[in-house]
Amino acid sequence: MEGLTLSPALLLALVIAVYLVSSIQILNEYERGVIFRLGKLLPQTKGPGVVFVFRPIDRIVRLSLRTVVLDVPPQDIISRDNVSVKVNAVVYFRVMDPRKAIVEVESYHYATSQLAQTTLRSVLGQVELDDLLSERERLNAQLQQILDQHTEPWGVKVASVEVKQVDLPPDMQRAMARQAEAEREKRAKIVHAEGELQASEKLAQAAGVIGSQPITITLRYLQTLTEIASEKNSTIVFPLPIELLNMLPPVQK
Repeated sequence: MEGLTLSPALLLALVIAVYLVSSIQILNEYERGVIFRLGKLLPQTKGPGVVFVFRPIDRIVRLSLRTVVLDVPPQDIISRDNVSVKVNAVVYFRVMDPRKAIVEVESYHYATSQLAQTTLRSVLGQVELDDLLSERERLNAQLQQILDQHTEPWGVKVASVEVKQVDLPPDMQRAMARQAEAEREKRAKIVHAEGELQASEKLAQAAGVIGSQPITITLRYLQTLTEIASEKNSTIVFPLPIELLNMLPPVQK
């Protein structure tokens, strides 16, 4: 038993070795470590790679620098023209300053989520329904700018905001369908009227040509007879010019 007794120096060295091994922290390439030493924040973040954390003097908080995809749940919004809709969106952000993300806000992820929901309701509530459906890019840029401005003191950079879906009530969908149908009928009537106008202009030009050359009406009659005969009809309608009736002698009473 005396041979197995460890000397105090060897025991101390063993304790120090175990302590040093337990103090080793390995951070991935996308991670950074924020170190608090005796409660005070160190001026520089640690990582990636091997980092020594001397507990209980030091405390480390790991943060990921990868882009976070935040799904904003559907929000009930009343547009400027008093239409109730549900809108959901997605926010892409990442931590740019790990020290600010830990010190300036309690939970940067939760804070960004709540800020995205309130900003989505306030911004989209100031636009009309037609703008909400047709000007997505402008609204996305406006939302991204507002969110990035508010999250900058937290060390968070909002890269993009995209409005994913706008859910309309069924009665509004039916109203929009009727509006679209009426708009299509309007365009069809306008196109038909323009065709009638162009046809009348061409007919007026044709009438002027026929009026200057009366023989052309006879040629037109013959062409019509040729087209009727080619269809092998049993009945042929022969148009008789009114001028021929004037050449007949008057009927004796």
